[in-house]
Order: sequence, then structure tokens, then C-alpha cells
Amino acid sequence: MDAFFAGLPLADVHQDLARNIKSIRVSQNLFDDLSDDPADWEIAQQHELATKPHTYESPNTIIDRPFEEADWLNAIKFPFRNWAASRFCDGSFGIWYGSDLVETTVHETVHHWRGFLAEAGFDELVPQGARESITSERKVYWVRCDAALLNLSARAAEYPDLVHPTSYPFTQQIGARLHRESHPGFVTRSARCVGVNYGVLNRNVLSSPRACCSLTYRLTRDGVVVEREAEQTWMVLA
Repeated sequence: MDAFFAGLPLADVHQDLARNIKSIRVSQNLFDDLSDDPADWEIAQQHELATKPHTYESPNTIIDRPFEEADWLNAIKFPFRNWAASRFCDGSFGIWYGSDLVETTVHETVHHWRGFLAEAGFDELVPQGARESITSERKVYWVRCDAALLNLSARAAEYPDLVHPTSYPFTQQIGARLHRESHPGFVTRSARCVGVNYGVLNRNVLSSPRACCSLTYRLTRDGVVVEREAEQTWMVLA
């Protein structure tokens, strides 16, 4: 492992990264069961915003809309508060993943979604045609990253385990060391497509979350159909 890190270059990153998370295309109004009048919904929403303690303070509190706090929680804070095992983490700390392009996030998340469905036994329902109705809704955010990140891509040719499709012990050792030594994060090649992924261990280098688009994944017999606009095929991953 020491040889891997020796002379590892830095990537000075100052750009937006795409973050792809589970979400829904159309949010439900939480107050529509109290009244049929949209004006009453607005009053209830304003009351909630006036009395709710905020966990996010915008640098422009006068002009920013209150629901930007939700964007910050969903697009940035969530993985640091809800730890989970992944390629570079054994589940004992938080790590945030983003990508260079929206398309890269699709390849990554579709792979994991199909793995989840297979583990749940949905493939056994294919003869009955149930697979046609399986869908997942997602939301993609742009998040600003400003940090000097370790460029793991420079080692990909020497260490193929960096992009191994299913084995994570080697990469989890890398993530554990970077977390222990308080590095802000790293850049690495995607194992699912020709793309670049970013792993961030310090949320302070992330800022300015903005909604990019909504996506729908539909699992069919021919693969996963991805819709960016509702009911319109954007990508198909066989």
C-alpha cells in the first residue's frame, strides 16, 4: 500500500460535480389534506418555515429560498450522516460520491440498482412480465467542489483492482487510510464506463448544490431505459 501512495499526484479540482440520488419527480404537498385551497397551503408552509430550526445557514439568507436547505441536506450532507459500505468505504465513516458527467452517474447507479433488484429476487419474475413495471426515480444535483484531491487515476494501469467490477478490499483500504489521515478526497476512473468519479471525505470542500434534472429508470427485458424527460428515452443500458 505504501508503494501505491508514493509520488501520487494531486488534482486541483474547482468545478461542478454531478450527484445522483434516489428521489421522486413530483413532490407531494404535505398540507393538501388540511385544505382544498392552495392559498391555505402557502400559509401553512410559511408558518413551518418561520418556526422550524434550520440546520443550514446560507451565506445569502435574505435572497436564498428556504428550500435550498433541503438541497444541501440531500445533495451534500446525507452520506456523511448515513454511513454505508461502498467501493472505497467499509461503512465505518461517511463518503460522498460525485461524477464528471450526469451520464457517468447513470452508469454507476444503474449498476447498483440492478444488483439490488437481483438480490431481491425480481429476476425470477421475468417470465411473468413483471420486470416491465419496475421503475426507480432519481434526482441529479450539481455540487461545487474546491479541493486538492489525490489523483488515483494515475495508478489505474498498475493497480487494476482500482476498477475491479465486484471486489472492493483493495479500494476500501485506500479509503480507510485517506479518512484516517484526513485527506479531503480523491479522483478515480469509473469502473462502469469511460468516466471519472470523485470521492469526498470532507464535506467542507463541497458547496452550492443546485438541481440539474430528474431521471426515471425502467427495467425492461432489453435493459434499463433511462428517461430524462418523462416518457422519453434518453439512454438504454443493456
